[in-house]
Amino acid sequence: MNKRSLVLPVAIILGFLINRWCGKLSAIVPYLIFTILLMNFSSVRIRQLRLIHMSGLNVWLLLFQIVVSIVCYYLITALGGDEIVAEGVLAGVLCPVAAASVVIACMLGANRETITAYTILGNLMVAIVAPIYFSFIGIHQDMPFLESFTLILRKIGPVIALPFFVAMFLQFCLPKINEAISRISGISFYIWAVTLTITLGQTINMIIANGRENIRSITVVAIISIIFCAIQFGFGKWVGKKYGDTIAGGQALGQKNSAFGIWMANVYLHPLASVYPALYSIWQNLFNSWQLYRQGKKRDSAS
Repeated sequence: MNKRSLVLPVAIILGFLINRWCGKLSAIVPYLIFTILLMNFSSVRIRQLRLIHMSGLNVWLLLFQIVVSIVCYYLITALGGDEIVAEGVLAGVLCPVAAASVVIACMLGANRETITAYTILGNLMVAIVAPIYFSFIGIHQDMPFLESFTLILRKIGPVIALPFFVAMFLQFCLPKINEAISRISGISFYIWAVTLTITLGQTINMIIANGRENIRSITVVAIISIIFCAIQFGFGKWVGKKYGDTIAGGQALGQKNSAFGIWMANVYLHPLASVYPALYSIWQNLFNSWQLYRQGKKRDSAS
């Protein structure tokens, strides 16, 4: 069995066992996410990468995340829906694409340049849009816009945008250091596993502490997370097909950096909103496992 397929169940079990201590470890999560992204970006040859590659596809996927996340939030609240549900959907849809999507997408036959370009653009987009949204939604909404925007930008920007610029600086100015980081980039998988355990543990602890009085909200979030997992993979594949890369479109929009989404919800929104990205990580991993299994069957039958 592939070791990657074991990470999610192991992270859930460990997160459940140590959930009471995960809150104390949450302070290191931004640094872990920064390290993961830096290692992955260091492995990308930025000199050769065209960020405008398949620009039409990039625009549609970025617009989906930006528009659908905020429209769903206001639609749910306007219809009298729970704030926890609305914030969960906002964080889950806006959540940036996972760095691991490049690996999975290429295994499924996607164009590496297409999926890599969107991984970079998607993270840069979230670094700008998330502080705007969270300045009037969540725990900072009572602060003046400019003050809350600046505060959130200072925390989110270095986590998901700075790694790209550091990697770019290293590749152009200190290539030997970049090459050294690139050689050990495989470690990022284990760092991601630790990050996922901590963030899932936080969510599990929150459910244990507050789940009984919010069981309806948690149930609704679970159902919506499944629906949106199908919508995002489906819409991404549909748009990707129009631009000649069905797989890249589906993985770019559907495969999320769930650890970052959970952290984002825990820090800026109602903590139980983190249930959405936590459950979404289960559905996306199940779907990816099925896709890889089907791809393997096709390969076996063709040989």
